[in-house]
Amino acid sequence: MPWRYLAPLLVGIAMLGTWQALVTVNDVPVYLVPSPLVVAQALVRDWGLLSGSLLVTLKIALLALLLALLLGVGIAFVFVQSRLIEMSLLPYAILLQVTPILSIAPLIIIWTKNLTLALVLCATMAALFPIISNTSQGLRSVDPGLLDLFRLNRASRWQTLVRLRIPSALPYFFAGLKVSSGLALIGTVVAEFVAGTGGSQSGLAYQILMAGIHLNIPRLFAALFLITVTGVVLFALTALLAWLALRHWHESELVPA
Repeated sequence: MPWRYLAPLLVGIAMLGTWQALVTVNDVPVYLVPSPLVVAQALVRDWGLLSGSLLVTLKIALLALLLALLLGVGIAFVFVQSRLIEMSLLPYAILLQVTPILSIAPLIIIWTKNLTLALVLCATMAALFPIISNTSQGLRSVDPGLLDLFRLNRASRWQTLVRLRIPSALPYFFAGLKVSSGLALIGTVVAEFVAGTGGSQSGLAYQILMAGIHLNIPRLFAALFLITVTGVVLFALTALLAWLALRHWHESELVPA
């Protein structure tokens, strides 16, 4: 369906056109709000600098998402084995979710000698809970009739997990993964702001800090644009994975006839 992709594209073009027109008509200074054209010029001019920082930020975000994926799914499997285990450990998982990254990131950076590892841990904390919560919910949300059928046929705990609970949990898992992909990027940027390191280890957050200090507002907007595009791409990739996994059997991804 072309309108599914064309409609948001047209809205984006209209917003950019309005932005350009307002800045031009009101003669807004570049150091306050640059026009989209000026931001695009800064993006091209500073691409060598920004692209390197983008790769650093993207690497941290992907590593954090992978670690959150492994930990979250593993913890969810533990939770589903026993209600007592879940009730005992769930409050600590919630504690990770409600603890502000800004408050804990400085401690993690101090305790961890490796800066990359520290940034990954901070971003993982931000991305972990949605995977734990959604996957646990999915593993428990099985059809009671099918569960009785498995028990009637004396299926083992492993067979029930692999053939019933995991397929039932996939839509929940991918919903959590979509949320966590954005949170991993947000956690990475926040951790980079706290670390504030330059050189070859500097991500886009550092470029935003330096651009703000030097009042290079077009470069600041260009870095923000790259972060936004990266978040959209990560979400699109997780949505694509969900579609590939569920398109043939789950109603959430079935195309109406």
